[in-house]
Parts: sequence; structure tokens; C-alpha cells
Amino acid sequence: MTQNPKGKRVNKAITLAITGASGSPYALRLLEQLVKADYTVFLLISSAAKVVFATEEDLKIPSKPEDAGRFFAERFSAKEGQIIVCGREEWFSPVASGSAAPKQMIVCPCSTGSISSIAMGACDNLIERAADVVIKERGQLILVPREMPFSTIHLENMLKLSQMGVTIMPASPGFYHQPKTIDDLIDFVVARILDHIGVDQQLVERWGYGQNK
Repeated sequence: MTQNPKGKRVNKAITLAITGASGSPYALRLLEQLVKADYTVFLLISSAAKVVFATEEDLKIPSKPEDAGRFFAERFSAKEGQIIVCGREEWFSPVASGSAAPKQMIVCPCSTGSISSIAMGACDNLIERAADVVIKERGQLILVPREMPFSTIHLENMLKLSQMGVTIMPASPGFYHQPKTIDDLIDFVVARILDHIGVDQQLVERWGYGQNK
């Protein structure tokens, strides 16, 4: 259970942070699926992520959190209050406190700079603080880096986080499901994320199912 800003208790809540790595299509598809799964989503978007959205998706995300919330709610036909956009330094939002934050958080895509800050416990903005809260509360944190190649620094930071219980899921789509479109590749990664947080998904058939059709 967690609380939304209006004080109402919500059963299924998750934090989704979007940072400045390439891969905004993954974030949009994931947000769509979380809304369909009836999650309340606390959405955190970095300034760099907004630049990537404009570059990769030709989307201009409103600067004010409340406007951005309406933007995404309309795009994904979300219920009122289902998508809650929090500002970069909105320190009184539920995700900043261990007593109110959702126990699950995904950073998708996750820049290597964000990985470094999270690994160091920097907490210089709300994304870093929210991740820090999930780690300290022994919740489920999933980071989806999209970078290549990884430097030794990147790998060391990911190893450090993995040893803390953080799940590192690089945006590396497989091909055994015989993808035909870019959307198929996006769905592969999003499906694996949904599997890890326990959300039933119909995007990609699991290995071994339907193989004998």
C-alpha cells in the first residue's frame, strides 16, 4: 500500500523513472502496459529524457508536472490520478520517503550517469532519491541501461548495485521470437521487465510455450 498526493491509499503502485539514455520507445510502451495493468504510476522524467523524447519520438513533454501528467493520461487513456508526474526536486512526494514510496521502481531507460549516481547514493534529484529509498527499504529496483560498449566504470557500478539486490536488465532484445518490426523488439524488452515485476503480459510468448504449434 502507498499513498498518492491526495492522501488516498492505492494497492498497486510503482515508480517509473525515465532518464536521458536512448530508448524512449521502451519507456512509452512500459508506461502503457503499467496503466493497462491498473497500476498507479509515479512518473519521474529527467530533463535529458525530455530531450531524448523530442529526438526519438518527436514528443514535447510539458515542463510542468501537472501538465505532463495530463499529457500522458490522455495519451494512454489513464484514470484520473493514475499517472502522477513528480518534479525533479519535489522532495515531499511519496517516492522520497520510505514510509510512503512504492516498493517497486523501474528506471527505463537508465543512463550510465544515473547508474553511477544511484550506486554512490548521491540523491541529488528525486530520481536518485527514489532509487535510494527502494534500495534502503529492500524493495525491487530494476535498471534498464541502454549503452554500448560498457566501460569498466559502468560495469563496476552495475556490479555494485547487483550485489545490493538491484536487477540490471540491459535493453538487449532477443531474436528467437522472430521479430518482424521494431515494435516486436521493444515488446521483447518490456515483456521481460513486466515478467520481473509480476505483471501478466501478452506481448511476447514465453520460451517453450507454443513451440510445438
